[in-house]
Amino acid sequence: MAGAVMVRVRRFGKEALAAFACAGLLAACSDTEHDAADQALPKTAAGFASTATCPSLSDEPVRIEAGTFAMGQENIYAEEGPVRQTSVAEFWIDVHEVTNRQFAAFVAETAYLTIAEKPVDPALFGVPVEQIPAEFLLPGSAVFTPPTQPSTNFSDWWTYLPGANWKKPYGADGPDAAADQPVVHLAWDDMLAYANWAGGRLPTEAEWEYAAGAGAEPYTEQPAADRANSWQGAFPVQNSADDGFHGIAPVGCFEPNAFGLHDMVGNVWEVTQDFYLPGHDPSDTDNPRGPSENAAYDPYNPGIASRVMKGGSYLCAPNYCQRYRPASRQGRDPGLGTSNVGFRLAYDRP
Repeated sequence: MAGAVMVRVRRFGKEALAAFACAGLLAACSDTEHDAADQALPKTAAGFASTATCPSLSDEPVRIEAGTFAMGQENIYAEEGPVRQTSVAEFWIDVHEVTNRQFAAFVAETAYLTIAEKPVDPALFGVPVEQIPAEFLLPGSAVFTPPTQPSTNFSDWWTYLPGANWKKPYGADGPDAAADQPVVHLAWDDMLAYANWAGGRLPTEAEWEYAAGAGAEPYTEQPAADRANSWQGAFPVQNSADDGFHGIAPVGCFEPNAFGLHDMVGNVWEVTQDFYLPGHDPSDTDNPRGPSENAAYDPYNPGIASRVMKGGSYLCAPNYCQRYRPASRQGRDPGLGTSNVGFRLAYDRP
């Protein structure tokens, strides 16, 4: 039974598997004990829900002119290099992440049912069905749940919650999805179905990174609180929420980049169309599309052709996940959504 549970936990998402320094985390917790009350986390997953509103944004995509940029970053995470000059053709991209309001319009017109709203196929576990806990076969998704104490074990802060889906992002007993927050808990097929309906596509990794960088110099430090929604404090036990949010923020709460795009880093990870392989092919520099499905490899999900996700999320902190950068990249299991992964669309024409 334990093995079956861990198989399902393993599929909760790569961010929960990223390595971070235990010694640094514990030291940070110790150093901030005096102001722990000011940085206390919500006690439940639903406590991360926000009722804040922000200025409304247009849904009109932004035109990105063709250009060349230094793609990748070195000396942070090995899979982000090597840096090479990369060209992309003209394209258009959403000014913000796809929201619950937009996804609801798609569902209303098509009656689409997401993966998280369907029972789980027992074959995914690779063990006899009688060894699988019943709750792991119910429709649901992976939700960030604050741990009760410092921990380096990702399963201490990810919980599979039956009833969690795009409409109920914090579980069946939590609040409904807020209209102008990014839609989460979607699998790859769900994102692809929406893209086909909306007349767009998932951006390539190169397109996404070019748009996110917007000509700025690479950086390594955590963005200022008015620039991105990330974790201010010692992950996963303290967060001062200087940016105004413990969890997901509505689109439009943070300043846009030089291309006028919001939340390209932080808030929720954004999935791209490229298959994942650690590191970049230095010879693939002209409108790269990433490796083939057969060549894809994700060391955290061997045997699964992961997709590249970019930009980090509200769970990224200096001591844990320094992914709040345009060049950041991780593999994303295509078969499962989580409470910190979303997407936006690109288009080949207006």
